[in-house]
Amino acid sequence: MTDWTPILRPGGLPRYIQLADAIGTAIANGTLHDGARLPPQRMLAKRLGIDFTTVSRGYAEARHRRLVYSHVGRGTFVIGKTLVDPQREQRRAADMDLTMNLPPETEDPVLLARMQAGMQTVTANLIDLLRYQSSTGGQIDKEAASNWLSLRGLVPSLDRIAVTPGAHPTIVAILMSLAKPGDCVLCEDITYPGIRTICARLGLRLIGLPGDAEGIDPDALDTAIRNHRPKALYLNPTLNNPTTRTISLTRRQSIADVLLAHRLQLIEDDAYGFIPPQPPAPLASFAPELVWHIGGLAKCIGAGLRLAYTVAPSSHAARELAHQIKIISVMPSPLMMALVTRWILDGTADGIRRFIRDESQKRQAIAAEVLAGYQFEAAPNAFNVWLHLPQGVTRADIIGRMAGTGVGLMPSDAFTVSGVPSEAIRVCLGGQIKQSQLRDAMGLLAYLMSSQT
Repeated sequence: MTDWTPILRPGGLPRYIQLADAIGTAIANGTLHDGARLPPQRMLAKRLGIDFTTVSRGYAEARHRRLVYSHVGRGTFVIGKTLVDPQREQRRAADMDLTMNLPPETEDPVLLARMQAGMQTVTANLIDLLRYQSSTGGQIDKEAASNWLSLRGLVPSLDRIAVTPGAHPTIVAILMSLAKPGDCVLCEDITYPGIRTICARLGLRLIGLPGDAEGIDPDALDTAIRNHRPKALYLNPTLNNPTTRTISLTRRQSIADVLLAHRLQLIEDDAYGFIPPQPPAPLASFAPELVWHIGGLAKCIGAGLRLAYTVAPSSHAARELAHQIKIISVMPSPLMMALVTRWILDGTADGIRRFIRDESQKRQAIAAEVLAGYQFEAAPNAFNVWLHLPQGVTRADIIGRMAGTGVGLMPSDAFTVSGVPSEAIRVCLGGQIKQSQLRDAMGLLAYLMSSQT
């Protein structure tokens, strides 16, 4: 197979990464078979017009991904499609929480190989990563966090960045610093269930604010601040869970103006901000000295990582956050931090993010087609639709009859801050379910709604 020549494109990922990707793609599509010999490194470097070191690094990266193996004096040979571990624990594969808003899961062999290569590289430092470490990440991990946050247009100093063990405990830690039992926190009137649970456990009063498709009403925010003297505002401003709404840029500026006028701090839960191709600028861009920006990795890379990149309003606030994180969970997992840092630096994390973006758009198209004629809110890159049930159809009946389909359904009760919950459900389109299975499940959902009406 010494005549095999990959295509490397100028710009984008480093060329040695492109070369390893090309090897993986060729294995996946059958161009390179088990045992095939790759071109000698010097020959390929000359053929591609690049230096020998780049080809050598590319072959080394392919070895890290377990795509090839090398024999001194003989050459480099393809291992083939050996991505699936025969000892994979099937009970773990079946363990999935359908009450969560799950991103779609990739089966792309090239991307999986890159993910596995990152894990293999991290294990070279295994003993170092089993120690107690900083409660908010070391220098190398904060630098990777800064790199990742720049995708959202944020360039804070490293002393304001904290690597934290997921968005949920980060919100707990922030509220422990800002409020005491009996205090008030503001949020959207339909909001992320986690903030409801956290405030209830901390003894905080949660007050929902009305709004429209552009976000919460700034005048209602101003009035609520005057009437309730809250300690913080919580917002999930991009692809809101569950409504899928995104606060417009103009509305973000208006909200920031109200916050600045009252010096009220904001917890900006940017869980989905990395998914859309052109999301509005974070609220942290408008009032950095008041905003706790939480860039969680659960939705854009993987929930099992339990990591978030948090930007505090100041270096002093970051130190206070570190103190609270140490009380709650001691530190984020060094193993997970090292893995994500590796994935960010070699481009794997961005590959995962782009897959989730593209796959979510395809699933939204399926939902839009099958549920045409019914009332629902959606967005091109959201993981769910917010379905308003027809008159006479109850959320309890639909959820009960859809059990076992692999689609996660959550009733409006979980998201409603005040008042009577409407007959609405969040329909998650992600997780392990494949597109064909999703289409069948959406068809069943449409049938159940039509048969009841």
